[in-house]
Amino acid sequence: MDLRPAREDDFDAVAAFTRETWPDRAVDDYLPDVFDAWVREDDERQRTFVLDAGDDIAGVIQGVLLSPYEGWAQGLRVNPDYRGEGRGRELTEAVFGWARERGATVVRNLVFSWNAPSLGLSRRLGFAPCTEMRWAHPDPDPSASAPLRVVSDGANPDAAWRFWTESDARTHLRGLAVAPDYSWALADLTRERVHAAADDGRLLVVRDGGTRGFAVRNRTVTRDWDGNERCAEYAVAAWADPEAASALFAAVAHDAASVDADRTRVPIPETVGAVTDAAAARGHPAENPEFVLSADLTGSD
Repeated sequence: MDLRPAREDDFDAVAAFTRETWPDRAVDDYLPDVFDAWVREDDERQRTFVLDAGDDIAGVIQGVLLSPYEGWAQGLRVNPDYRGEGRGRELTEAVFGWARERGATVVRNLVFSWNAPSLGLSRRLGFAPCTEMRWAHPDPDPSASAPLRVVSDGANPDAAWRFWTESDARTHLRGLAVAPDYSWALADLTRERVHAAADDGRLLVVRDGGTRGFAVRNRTVTRDWDGNERCAEYAVAAWADPEAASALFAAVAHDAASVDADRTRVPIPETVGAVTDAAAARGHPAENPEFVLSADLTGSD
């Protein structure tokens, strides 16, 4: 069995065993849609690995370096013909080693909360519970109006950062937010990122007798969900109370419409308060939460 970097000509073999990863659920595996792009974009900060069985591909995984000290593992799939042979561990250890060599002290992953087999596998492979989050999807709306004042032009990034550092959202999310260039990866939210968002007009701050919430738009990308749709992706949203939540989600809806988005993705903490606030604010929380797990790489120092 040859563990090696993936090549574009591996696509057919990988797609063959990943197209129906979850046959019992009405969920398509995203891997066939992204594999070609993953391989083309691999570099020193991103590496896709496969286990080459000669006439077949036994498994696949990708590692990403999100910051000088944070790695991310995604897309772990083992061909059903090779399960029970420790191939998942072999692939995961390859990402751990690759990330450790580049200075990472932690590797995290994200698993659907309903995917019990992958949750169990992640625990056996050395990942520990980190946090839970849920996506909210407020509808883009150019006419959305906030019940409180929300500032985008000239938003104070230090006020937003202070709010974040003292918020329950930061505590629950362990300081994590969606990474700038990866839709399904979470990394530490830094003060520098908040300042960069303010400079680019991507920072929304709820202001009413003080700072009461904020959100950061990462980017707008085209995804093939129901046809090619533009999605406004947000790094994080945090608020102080239900009224601030209503203002913030209205501001997100208006902001998303301003960049011609067809839909949105906003990560929120998986708490009763945050999910019910988002629902009341027409933030349309997803049906299920997502679990983030974390592996400490420093034990082998």
